Amino acid sequence: MTQKNRVSGGQIDRNSALNFTFDGKKYQGHAGDTLASALLANGVRLMGRSFKYHRPRGPLTAGSEEPNALVELRSSARQEPNTRATTAELYDGLQARSQNRFPSLKFDTMAINDRFSNFLTAGFYYKTFMWPAPFWEKIYEPIIRKAAGLGSLSMQEDPDEYDKGFRHCELLVIGGGPAGLMAALTAARAGKEVILADEDFALGGRLNSETFSLDDSNAATWVAATLAELSSLPNVRLMPRTTVIGAFDHGIYGAVERVSDHIAQPETGKPRQILWRIYSQRAILCAGATERPIGFENNDRPGVMLASALRTYVNRYAATPAKRVAIFTNNDDGHRTASDLAAKGVKVVAVIDTRIDAPSNYDYEVLKGAQVVDTKGRLGLTFVEVQLADGSHRTLECGALGVSGGWNPNVHLTCHQRGRPTWNEDLAAFVPGGVLPPGLTVAGAANGIFSTHGALTSGSQAAAELFDTKPLTTPQAEDAPVRQTPFWYVEGCARAWLDQQNDVTVKDVKLSHQEGFRSVEHLKRYTTLGMATDQGKTSNMGGLAIMAELAGKAIPEVGTTIFRPPYTPTAIGVLGGRMRGKEFHPTRLTPSHYWAKERGAVFVEVGNWLRAQWFPIEGETHWRQSVDREVTATRASVGVCDCTTLGKIDVQGSDAAAFLNKIYCNGFAKLAVGKTRYGLMLREDGIAMDDGTAGRLAEDHFVVTTTTANAAKVFQHMEFARQCLFPDMDVQLISTTEAWAQYAVAGPNSRKLLQKIVDPEFDITNEGFPFMACGNITVCGGLRARLFRISFSGELAFEIAVPSRYGDALMRTLMDEGKEFDVTPYGTEALGVMRIEKGHAAGNELNGTTTALNLGMGRMVSKVKDSIGSKLSERAGLNEADALMQVGIKPLNPEDKVTAGGHLMHSTGPVDAAHDQGYVTSAAFSPTLGSMIGLGFLKDGGNRTGERMRLVSPVTDLTVDVEIVSAHFVDPEGERVRA
Repeated sequence: MTQKNRVSGGQIDRNSALNFTFDGKKYQGHAGDTLASALLANGVRLMGRSFKYHRPRGPLTAGSEEPNALVELRSSARQEPNTRATTAELYDGLQARSQNRFPSLKFDTMAINDRFSNFLTAGFYYKTFMWPAPFWEKIYEPIIRKAAGLGSLSMQEDPDEYDKGFRHCELLVIGGGPAGLMAALTAARAGKEVILADEDFALGGRLNSETFSLDDSNAATWVAATLAELSSLPNVRLMPRTTVIGAFDHGIYGAVERVSDHIAQPETGKPRQILWRIYSQRAILCAGATERPIGFENNDRPGVMLASALRTYVNRYAATPAKRVAIFTNNDDGHRTASDLAAKGVKVVAVIDTRIDAPSNYDYEVLKGAQVVDTKGRLGLTFVEVQLADGSHRTLECGALGVSGGWNPNVHLTCHQRGRPTWNEDLAAFVPGGVLPPGLTVAGAANGIFSTHGALTSGSQAAAELFDTKPLTTPQAEDAPVRQTPFWYVEGCARAWLDQQNDVTVKDVKLSHQEGFRSVEHLKRYTTLGMATDQGKTSNMGGLAIMAELAGKAIPEVGTTIFRPPYTPTAIGVLGGRMRGKEFHPTRLTPSHYWAKERGAVFVEVGNWLRAQWFPIEGETHWRQSVDREVTATRASVGVCDCTTLGKIDVQGSDAAAFLNKIYCNGFAKLAVGKTRYGLMLREDGIAMDDGTAGRLAEDHFVVTTTTANAAKVFQHMEFARQCLFPDMDVQLISTTEAWAQYAVAGPNSRKLLQKIVDPEFDITNEGFPFMACGNITVCGGLRARLFRISFSGELAFEIAVPSRYGDALMRTLMDEGKEFDVTPYGTEALGVMRIEKGHAAGNELNGTTTALNLGMGRMVSKVKDSIGSKLSERAGLNEADALMQVGIKPLNPEDKVTAGGHLMHSTGPVDAAHDQGYVTSAAFSPTLGSMIGLGFLKDGGNRTGERMRLVSPVTDLTVDVEIVSAHFVDPEGERVRA
């Protein structure tokens, strides 16, 4: 339980002791620790095994770029694999286990792979498993599958919830280091809406890891004061524990907030993580930079880590991986780490500096012009072998080695829209290129400005330039010039590790070049360099530099790969959010849903919608009783049905009529204002796509309705036509399905009911508002509404629409005002019965195989104008003499059943596919006719009215004698709808 490697200071809370376990062993840390810092404080350096060779590994870094220290957290259903110990925030009761080892971390049998490394080099799987071919399925693939992967899944359902959300700002600042804090403060003081997001749980960036001062006070004090001011401003939102994972179109950024990862399990009602879609006017990337390692023999032992990580562990977490430490550097930053370690009482045995002219006025030994050539230690570093400037060798005893090879700006988000970074010769690093995601600016170390003063200044200036305000006065801070002399790897080493997670070495890069895989993209895929979970944050530059050297080119000539979202590994759960189980598809509720629920409605899923199917009343014990009553009551007086789910598309523009003339196969160019027309849309192949109505509310304004099932498909079809087929037309489209609540009011008393709520200045008599009329009106004393005189039931009917927020109130008003007429609400079943009685085609008939001719609408396809699908609808195969035609089907015996899906056969003769005459698409019991009826398609159906046939369904063993009748069972002349 002792923390033998704790040092003084740090930002941990020593008054808060946290107990945790690693591989079943108990340890203790403090609030403010990460799992990695707490383990190091307890003397644990070995935390994982590499992917291919299962070599012992400890943390290389202290941040999200970590390739080695991947562990499994929690247990049972909450088990989480591949978590970076360097970012896992410590909490009391944390359970962590190492992974990718068997049977234990210290003794892993798969480490035998390391002995066969000469046979398992880059590309070995391309060569080894090619022959003999039969071995692949039975031998090679099973072995590879068993060995593949790092962590393990619990195979249980995740009990936690995830969510999605939307946020908007004028400025999104990505990164909470010195540049980010100054950028946010500058914009916030200018009154802008600011979001500051950082992946760490403590904002401040590198300032949390340094000991220098700002304005004569330590950096932590300045950070605390700045955060206090930002927190107090109403126009600022601070988002710690939030990683911006991607830069997308139109200033949209994806960000994952880890709401509950720092506790054992989420509080009741709280999600574990939230995926935010952040809409920003402008964004500033202040993501900092990542220190790069140096390649040398056995540079992957636990205890070998980046010098900046050592500095972070000592200064922020008050933890050191060992009491004796050495530093290997090619720049002054390594000496900063050595000085900070020495100040904390850690023995710095030497600083190995590759530069002959390295500074030496320190309290520790500096070995100038020297190089680390090898290390020793089976499960952790014990000795470092150094080659001195004169060629002699020296062995240093130490438990940790900090490596500093310079810094690479974190350019990843600048590449998410195909932007390529550019080479900066002075920094020997790639910096953000000229083509950035629109609206994105880069500041601080992410833009190659590595000094603290430079980062602070660039952050403030970037925000000031964006919003035309003055930059803030920059606090005094270190502004030392950056000296980065490239030194990528030690010559002569056999196994110097570049990508430590995927076990890619300098030798592998050389082999890739030797075998012709010299493009950076080929190098990446042949060796798997940069393809691990860290996306090569610590390995890419080394590999590119070595390939450039081998090719005799400069690094910018070789180029670099670019990056794609997400910036760091992201849980599939948070990408799905609440869309799991029942919520996999969203449930859409009609405006009258809660009213219908109060009335005891039975609901049915219609696509994503939940619609009232029927409304049972006291004494009704079977659904048919309810449906029959609703149909009868509607045809006798008046009924109301919520038809909001019908697709509604606003079509506006001077070319709106001409556009619809192209979309529909029948004419719309001359439709008068205030009139509605039934229309049929064809696919490009001439097959019927959808039917509906289009009402012309003004010369340049139409409202198109579609079937519920095809609402999205029709909108996509129309938008494609607008953008791609007719881009020169002045027309705009917008889906308004959810914007308007719409109700069908049908029956002989429908007009009388509406006259009670429609404001009196609007004439809705038969003369003033005839069949197929439409218009903008007001109801209930001034509420704007739309009224359409159209009928789906075959009765005098209207459809009235109001803004959705008034939908519930309108339904209640209609029910109250309609009491004197015995108004009846009816659901989708009654609606279906009445549309079959009237012979209206719906989804069963518009099934993707039928044409206008099949539907009895052949005359609607205009021969005098062109429209989508009209030409291909004239194909001979779609216009045969005995083509299927829609007909009505009625049983000779009213007690017999008509079944949708049944087939029509001659009254006598064989019953088989060769003699099939047609099929039934829709069927229902008609209370109006007192028997079951159906709609279907019959060969040459237009000439077979009155013919008696057999309806057969071999699957259900049904045979019924039926008569072919008009599809219009009720009011075939249309007298009721025009009443």
